Amino acid sequence: MKILIDLGHPAHVHYFRNFVRIMQEKGHHFLFTARDKEVLHQLLERYGIPYVNRGKGRSSMSGKAAYILYADAILLREALRFKPDLFLSFASPYAAHVSRLVRKPHITFDDTEHARLAHRLYEPFTDVILSPDCFLHPFSRKQLFFRSYMEMCHLHPSYFRPDASVPEQLSLKAGDPYVILRFVSWQASHDIGQSGLSAETRKRLVHELSRHARVFISSEGALPAEFEPYKLNIQPQQLHHLLAFASLYIGEGSTTASECSVLGTPNIYVNSLVVGYCREQEEKYGLCQHFTTDRGVVEKALELLTAGAKNEASAEGHRRLLADKIDPTTFMVWFVENYPSSVTILKDNPDFQLRFR
Repeated sequence: MKILIDLGHPAHVHYFRNFVRIMQEKGHHFLFTARDKEVLHQLLERYGIPYVNRGKGRSSMSGKAAYILYADAILLREALRFKPDLFLSFASPYAAHVSRLVRKPHITFDDTEHARLAHRLYEPFTDVILSPDCFLHPFSRKQLFFRSYMEMCHLHPSYFRPDASVPEQLSLKAGDPYVILRFVSWQASHDIGQSGLSAETRKRLVHELSRHARVFISSEGALPAEFEPYKLNIQPQQLHHLLAFASLYIGEGSTTASECSVLGTPNIYVNSLVVGYCREQEEKYGLCQHFTTDRGVVEKALELLTAGAKNEASAEGHRRLLADKIDPTTFMVWFVENYPSSVTILKDNPDFQLRFR
């Protein structure tokens, strides 16, 4: 089988890389197209994955509209050369559009309830939408649900073992408390009108938490000069190892918050947007704390840090989370290899997926 995968965010590399490795061992072939965003290309090169660059996105709405035509043209050119049997993506309108043009199926993953513009752009041209079963607002009859999180594609214990040497590279000894702060750029289409940590709260967090732990900052955009001493300087592929040993994570991005929950690291997600997986990780497993505004965030962070955020309660929540969820990578392999009959199987018997635990 020949599969074209379109990637729009660094996280998407992690979602698909184990799937691709397994499928290549089975004799399947892949072509990647990838947006030039943050460290996406760097990750692909780190994992030895060839790709076609589809350029940088745009920040304005008019620019985003023009980029759709630009990216569609690149994917169409590559699809006509590669002749894929199937398109795969995480909510890519470009893969959806081109799949319809070349009359091949498009399977997409989507865990983002509030990305309504993306839904409208790709849903009409997509054959199957796979979402976590904690998805809050189903939007299509094409949606099927799996009992896991996208972040388990790369952080499931079958694929990931935390490396204690990564914190040591930052002069941290075993047991040293440290906190990771993550700031987003607020340029995605679903970020319009949303908010997270104010400039003042960011300053307070750094000032107050530094009294109790080392503080590291990861940011999508440029950091103010006053935050430069706290800038996290590691290779992109090392971040998950650092998150695994952190005392606490605080950030505006839901993906990294969910990665922390999957790793058993308590986290505070600060964003006016509500996502189903963070809500479940908060209400069912007690690993996430969601704030829709930054009011009270500093106080909660200090409370968790000084009380020892990683405790038996968080460890128990982590154990239950891992026991409840399936391995989405082996599920993905089965679903794609057996498509389209896998659609009927999953519709008729949703519990079939439990064999992928």
